[in-house]
Amino acid sequence: MLGNMFEGFAWDLVWQFRATFLLGFLHTLETSVLAILLGLSLGLTFGLMSTCGKKWLVGIARVYVEFIQNTPLLLQVCFLYYALSFSGHGIGILATGIVSIGVYHGAYMAEVFRAGIGSIPKGQFESAESQGFGYFGVMRYVILPQCTKIILPPMANQIVNLIKNTSVLYIIGGSDLISLTYSFVTGVNTGGAYGPAYLICGLLFFGMCYPLSTLAGIWERNLKKRDQLSGALKE
Repeated sequence: MLGNMFEGFAWDLVWQFRATFLLGFLHTLETSVLAILLGLSLGLTFGLMSTCGKKWLVGIARVYVEFIQNTPLLLQVCFLYYALSFSGHGIGILATGIVSIGVYHGAYMAEVFRAGIGSIPKGQFESAESQGFGYFGVMRYVILPQCTKIILPPMANQIVNLIKNTSVLYIIGGSDLISLTYSFVTGVNTGGAYGPAYLICGLLFFGMCYPLSTLAGIWERNLKKRDQLSGALKE
């Protein structure tokens, strides 16, 4: 695969068809952003349900989390795409990717929110409720701001994994970065430039994922410094 890594013709092919890689990058970015928004919405919703204390809501949240986490993402993508297509209600490859990836990572994000909320002492809930806050007020103004620094690292990991998991759309003929790269290296006119094509593909994924991990780390350190400074001022 890497035998042509340093051959000029392979790099020339990649350059000539650079628009293909750019298109795949943009489609992957679009799918990722929309799936992240869906995943965060589901994660927050089911995370709150898991900690609300009402058994029937907790039960629904657990069913969602356990079922999604214990079935492969690839299976969920295929089921959503082909089951809907054969029933005459297909939603398209892009929508399938957004929904399936968003729902899948939403289950993991729900656990992140649940763990973060659960890490806050119960006294914080009681104090906020004594001030007249309802459940959502307590969460919005008291609990969630405090657990941000706790949920940030695992949440950043989930977002990075979500971006990488867009590659599963290859199985249903997507136009994401992995799919278009594979089409490029197996094409009649472009086949053979395996090394450069997959290297460029990897660098583009790295360009999406590494900045997110770095920014999350910086934000986490700033939050910890702010807490330390607040503690010092109180003393």
